Amino acid sequence: MDRRRFKNSESRFAAYVEGLASVIGHKDREQPLRDYCTGLMLRGERKSVEPIAAVTAPARVAAQHQSLLHFVGEGRWSDERVLAKVREKVLPEIERHGPIEAWIIDDTGLPKKGRQSVGVARQYCGQLGKEDNCQVAVSLSIANEHASLPVAYRLYLPQEWAEDSDRLRKVGVPEDIGFKTKHEIALEQLHWACAAGLPRGAALLDAGYGNNSNLRADITALGLAYVAGILSNTTVWADGTGPLPPKTWSGRGRPPKRLQRDAKHWPVSVKDLALGLPKRAWRTIEWREGSAETMSSRFARVRVRAARRDERRHEPCPQEWLLIEWPKDETEPTKYFLSTLPADIAFHRLVYFAKLRWRIERDYQELKQEVGLGHFEGRGWRGFHHHATLCIAAYGFLISERETIPPSGPRHAPIFPQLALPAGYRPRGTAVAA
Repeated sequence: MDRRRFKNSESRFAAYVEGLASVIGHKDREQPLRDYCTGLMLRGERKSVEPIAAVTAPARVAAQHQSLLHFVGEGRWSDERVLAKVREKVLPEIERHGPIEAWIIDDTGLPKKGRQSVGVARQYCGQLGKEDNCQVAVSLSIANEHASLPVAYRLYLPQEWAEDSDRLRKVGVPEDIGFKTKHEIALEQLHWACAAGLPRGAALLDAGYGNNSNLRADITALGLAYVAGILSNTTVWADGTGPLPPKTWSGRGRPPKRLQRDAKHWPVSVKDLALGLPKRAWRTIEWREGSAETMSSRFARVRVRAARRDERRHEPCPQEWLLIEWPKDETEPTKYFLSTLPADIAFHRLVYFAKLRWRIERDYQELKQEVGLGHFEGRGWRGFHHHATLCIAAYGFLISERETIPPSGPRHAPIFPQLALPAGYRPRGTAVAA
């Protein structure tokens, strides 16, 4: 990469940070903001406070370390205002390639040793693929085919934390923050996004969220369509079937209103429905270009009605799409989705939306590998969220810079020239330092 491109990137970065500085409060926060974001985008094994201090101020590492530690761990600046400015700067760059199509709900696990850092508990960590000590954060990203951007990010507090006032106080959790399930946090983020007037898209959820019928109903109540992953044992009414109407009123008491089931009127699991479909129902559909080949698989779709607890309802659930993926080399279907996208949507577009969730996986991969989302070593609530906000800010700038990288250049070409470290410096937490 030539010197001219480095200079142009640095100029655009200066303008970008100036915009963030306009909402960060005191003038003395501007330089730590610039240094922290610069450190997050430079190549390096760790992106925690100490190595950022070493790479951005090698002549005064100790003083810079204290300055950045206070800025990110204790600074009384607003995550919400900074993220709003990031949206203002980055969203037009994303929308140049097309309108926002999706709101993607997900969570990510951040492995963490010890149990004193806020929210750390033994819970499932997707990065490790198992239960282990970690922090889990719930996020909402807005996306189109070109790019995606996290717009909300909130740490999940396990119940063991939420019920321990001493632990909450030590790590600075605000008094108005109580226990919420991940589904409740996600719904809160969706409510916020609607109220904030963000460009709307279909809500995309994996089975961890999409299998919750109450969450799907709440999304519909917000006026949003969804494509929600579900489990294979989810029950539905196939097209042309459904629950029985309420019992005939005897003339005594209140008229019956609830739907009924009997031995001949019973819903079927989506797996059983899929296994019973004829061969003509399945089609091979491509949805995007991968790094090595076009992504494709075999799918079927049918109109169904959700059946969970409909014996408590007064009328059947509305019809929606059931999308099923069954790769040719698998012995049974592998993925199932319910969707309230329009009944006349083209088959390939339905698949496209179901598969657009890959964007959040790319988000988290780049946020962790490129800008150090999981590298914060502090213990407090404020520092955890400040670090994440600045990682999202740095990631937003990288999104804006993608088109400046020559077509022949690597996707992750560096934005700035690598800065020199002090002689013999080894950050804590690295294999070398250990």
